[in-house]
Amino acid sequence: MYAVRVSRAAFHLLPVFAGLAACGGGPAARPPPAPAVPPAAASYRVQVGDQLAIRLYLTPELNEDVTVRPDGRITTQLVEAVPAAGRTPEAIAAALRTGYGGELRDPRITVEVKSYSPVRVYVAGEVVSPGEITSGGPPPKLLQAVARAGGVRLSGDTGRVLIVRRGDSDRPSVYSTRYADALSGRDPSADVALQPYDIVIVPKTGVAEVYAWVNQHIQQFVPVSWGFSYNVNPFVSTTK
Repeated sequence: MYAVRVSRAAFHLLPVFAGLAACGGGPAARPPPAPAVPPAAASYRVQVGDQLAIRLYLTPELNEDVTVRPDGRITTQLVEAVPAAGRTPEAIAAALRTGYGGELRDPRITVEVKSYSPVRVYVAGEVVSPGEITSGGPPPKLLQAVARAGGVRLSGDTGRVLIVRRGDSDRPSVYSTRYADALSGRDPSADVALQPYDIVIVPKTGVAEVYAWVNQHIQQFVPVSWGFSYNVNPFVSTTK
């Protein structure tokens, strides 16, 4: 089940690309399409609040469950402040093996996610109830997220719906979508799966400078205390 909640904490939108066209000019570059399948779908990346089960095959007395702290790290009986958020369980296990190597001979460690923290995505712009959507399961798809935000207002441009996605080193990627095709059923594959912390942006019809519109509307959603920000550059989106 999903719940919608509006957060008023601000985050920053700073330019990272060069502008591609002037308002009212000729055709402008369109962001690449959002992938139909998340690239990291086969390898779950741990989030803040996840509970991890750490198991040692040869020394079960050191088995323990730990929760990923708000700073993205975990502390165990033998090591402190191991980075966990954004890493796969396998990568965390490898880091723990290195840390435990100073105390144990041939530490055989596995890490599994015992419980998952809620997944958060955001819907901003010309929807009925913009805000945060949380899910106890996998992230919603595009249509689900917009529906949970009450749907697109009459003033929304369904031909230019965008996704801002947190990438490597917290650098943002901006993707175009085919929301109208997904909604009409013309192409079910256009209903792309979202990823944690994605921001779905529904621009206002007739807005040429999408960046200026985004900068005005999106700052109220993602808490800066999470330790990252989205940097979105000005560009002029093309229409369908």
